[in-house]
Amino acid sequence: MGIKNNRLSTEELVANFSDIHPPFEHAEGAILEANRCINCYDAPCTKSCPTSIDVPLFIKQISSGNIKGSARTIFTSNIMGGGCSKVCPVEKLCEGACVYNLREEEPISIAKLQRYSTGIAIHEKWKLFERKPSNGKKVAVVGAGPAGLACAHALSLQGIDVTVFEKEEKGGGLMTYGVAAYKVTPESCKEEVDYITSIGGIDIQYKKELGKDISLAELQKKYDAVFLGIGVGIARELSIPGEELEGVEDAISFIYNLRTNDYAKISVGDKVAVIGMGMTAIDAATQSKRLGAKEVTMIYRRTENEKPCTDVELDLAKLDGCSFIWLAAPKEIIGENGKAKKLVCTKMKLGEPDASGRRAPVDTGETFTIEVDMVIKAAGQIPFEELVAKADIKNNSGKISINNKAETNLKGVFAGGDAVNGGKEVVDAVQAGKDAAKGILEFLKAH
Repeated sequence: MGIKNNRLSTEELVANFSDIHPPFEHAEGAILEANRCINCYDAPCTKSCPTSIDVPLFIKQISSGNIKGSARTIFTSNIMGGGCSKVCPVEKLCEGACVYNLREEEPISIAKLQRYSTGIAIHEKWKLFERKPSNGKKVAVVGAGPAGLACAHALSLQGIDVTVFEKEEKGGGLMTYGVAAYKVTPESCKEEVDYITSIGGIDIQYKKELGKDISLAELQKKYDAVFLGIGVGIARELSIPGEELEGVEDAISFIYNLRTNDYAKISVGDKVAVIGMGMTAIDAATQSKRLGAKEVTMIYRRTENEKPCTDVELDLAKLDGCSFIWLAAPKEIIGENGKAKKLVCTKMKLGEPDASGRRAPVDTGETFTIEVDMVIKAAGQIPFEELVAKADIKNNSGKISINNKAETNLKGVFAGGDAVNGGKEVVDAVQAGKDAAKGILEFLKAH
């Protein structure tokens, strides 16, 4: 059959892409779960949250019926607490640190409880924060993703007028365009962006791309400070023969198309190979299956022990029927009439640890071939090195260099999130935006 769209019925697609983590349907369920929390002193769940949400407090507020207070506690630390409750790998953060794990019991459903109170607050449009009057200071934020929105909100609270420049036609960044559709819907992303900007003082200008529609020099002249939350987004090439064949595409584009079109319009192959084992690779693989692919094979150059995705994500791919080939790397894609037909892989073995501390994969020289009609590249993303270099921003292979106040080598230009760290979790980007806002406020007071 090859690559085609509209493989499944509308009903099947709706079921396959429905919310994978349904919320509490009733207050009683949330209160019952909240009452399991033993309110640890020096709570490990809070310490493991990059934004330091006071988890025991917000849970206690839920158990006492103070939903508004619970939402405020969450949003004070993480203004994107609603979205993070759906996409955070909580099994390696707050829930992974829950003391119930030590008792070999189910950890508190922190994410689900967080989603409960933030979901109500966003839906009901509760005004939980009061913005200070405008003080005449203006800041430009480039990127309406988690880092940019967190920075913009923190600045606006203090009376700063913020203009956000976003290259897409919607805000939310990775949340809107780069995460599996069954984790967070476009509608909920829009609702969250609207909620964040409802504080006032934040103007988002869409379809404005840095280096194309606006320049950094221009922003420096017009604004008192600039924050760069441009993220990463250039897919890493495999650099193998046949990469240009029809049926070969990168996971970022594949997921972007899923997030911006009807599912029935997205084409997928019968036999799909996904190269990589990170969260983006998992999202691409599971969504391929949910679009109707008959076989999805994930290929990773290390063993399962070294996988970058979490066990929860891997289990999801397993439940969706994906298969896995460990210790293998793509060597060549063989085509027929310009279309991908076979993927040649080389068998690997683990050698000495690399710079990341993981044992480096070594080519054994042995190869094997699998039949494919679609290859999705999910071997990581690289920063916008050319864009950053052209702006004379000090960087490390495209990753923007900043000081302890989140300021770059350019006076008054700050940065944070994936553009700096190369790609971490949404919650890390939120904290980076907060840190940058703090640095910007100090800068504005001194100038």
